[in-house]
Amino acid sequence: MSETGLQAKLKRIVGRMDGNFRQVRQLIAGRAERAERFRDPLRPGQRPQDIFAVLLFTVGLAVVVLDIPTYPWIRSLPPAYLNTFATFTDLGKAHWILWTSGVICLALLAQETGKWRFRLRMAAGAAFTYGGFIFFTVAASGVLSVILKWSLGRARPKLYDQVGPVEFDFFAFHGSYTSFPSGHSTTVGAFAAALALIFPSWRWLILVAAFWVAFSRCFVGAHYPSDVIAGTLLGVTFTFFTARALARRRLGFHITPEGRIEPIMSARSAKACVREIWRTWLGRQTARRAEPMRESHDQQPQ
Repeated sequence: MSETGLQAKLKRIVGRMDGNFRQVRQLIAGRAERAERFRDPLRPGQRPQDIFAVLLFTVGLAVVVLDIPTYPWIRSLPPAYLNTFATFTDLGKAHWILWTSGVICLALLAQETGKWRFRLRMAAGAAFTYGGFIFFTVAASGVLSVILKWSLGRARPKLYDQVGPVEFDFFAFHGSYTSFPSGHSTTVGAFAAALALIFPSWRWLILVAAFWVAFSRCFVGAHYPSDVIAGTLLGVTFTFFTARALARRRLGFHITPEGRIEPIMSARSAKACVREIWRTWLGRQTARRAEPMRESHDQQPQ
């Protein structure tokens, strides 16, 4: 392909992405009025003061009961335990989540989805909505975690013998004083909460797996239990309120009469979309919808 042809193709793709992004902005802006009309008070346990109470209780209890004995106990474990947790603790890093969800959203923006078959368009819309939801919640909660940990300045467990488990040096701006809250656990909490909302039938498996990934930070000696609990609560809470804001606008989620947040796409529709994608991938059908037949002027009856 010549340089001129490549430039023209890139220009078309950028123009398509710009047009699709404008449509997304118009869609979101059009839901603002509905959100203003929608009134659904938070249930007990979901209100900010209730969440703050849970934070104070769980983190405070962990500081008093768990943080002091945990690090010496972990150092007494056989190396095999530590090596096992070290193999999957990096699943809590945000970069692979952000890259994956970001690339999916950008790739979909570059497509001419308006010409696709109905089920493929539905699948693309769901993938873009939920991919953007995951990207935003993981990125934004991660930024909050970074601000908090560098401001609060809690000493990491590696300084346990020198300063103990509850040493804080506010605004120390030193890597050894960035333990609270755990950034990995914030990412795990945000990502797991997002997946649990998108795939409610898999919720318990997702949450249990997230628990072990989050607490692996303790086993590798990077954080205290209270750091992990605080980070996980931060990620889960941020994701919940983001999903609720989307549900008020019926973007990806909706709020049931019982007050639960559930995905708009039902399990039956999701399976139909997956089948459509699979058939298209195998080449059994084209991605584009059939164009209506047009008769030329000379073929029309006189």
